[in-house]
Amino acid sequence: MLAKSLAASLSCQFKRIQFTPDLLPSDITGVSIYNQSNREFEFRPGPVMAQSALLEAMEELQISVDGATHRLEPPFIVLATQNPIEYEGTFPLPEAQLDRFLIRISLGYPDFAEELAIIERQEQSHPIDALQSVATPEDVVRLQTAARDIYVDGTVREYIVGLAEATRNHEDVALGASPRASLGMFRMARAYALVQNRDYVIPDDVQSLAFGVIGHRIILSPAARMRRMQPREVIDRLLDSVPIPGAVR
Repeated sequence: MLAKSLAASLSCQFKRIQFTPDLLPSDITGVSIYNQSNREFEFRPGPVMAQSALLEAMEELQISVDGATHRLEPPFIVLATQNPIEYEGTFPLPEAQLDRFLIRISLGYPDFAEELAIIERQEQSHPIDALQSVATPEDVVRLQTAARDIYVDGTVREYIVGLAEATRNHEDVALGASPRASLGMFRMARAYALVQNRDYVIPDDVQSLAFGVIGHRIILSPAARMRRMQPREVIDRLLDSVPIPGAVR
């Protein structure tokens, strides 16, 4: 529902597939169909939502079908939902795929007033049916381009890499953050600064984003899991231990 609402607000095309054991790659990347009228094969694209197909799509913004490469039209954005407790009937995402998600957030429960408003807004119809677009796909691409112009000082870059490197040497972490985590933090910090109406990144941006960008990319050690430690505890300790750079401008 979140992805559908976001797509409607941005005038983007929305496609969804539920992961099932019998899902075939061709069901989601698309297939080549023979057109008898012109005697040629035509590619019919799919939503691109299977785990194996997503690896290429999320990393390279393209898919390969029948030996041909098809570029995905920007903006191509993948949003995934995850059950907080009950996993029956679902499959955990592999580490390689988790690493390709830029950030993970938890919406939590709405407060009393918000939940009451949810009920009232759906009394007659679903609010998503009345959603009006507030931007276009071209606007999204322009903002993505603008984020690339945000200045990141060398000391902040070192801070980003230092946090990722610290996860690889932490006693409670079996698998630390990959270089994709550093690159993801670099990109996310630029976007965050842009939203804050700044043309430069500060260490506070990195700290605010640390758990969202790094938390899902690390795997705790068996001993840490036995103690019921959570990734957030590790990230908080790293933020306390990794030196924060001084003034950047």
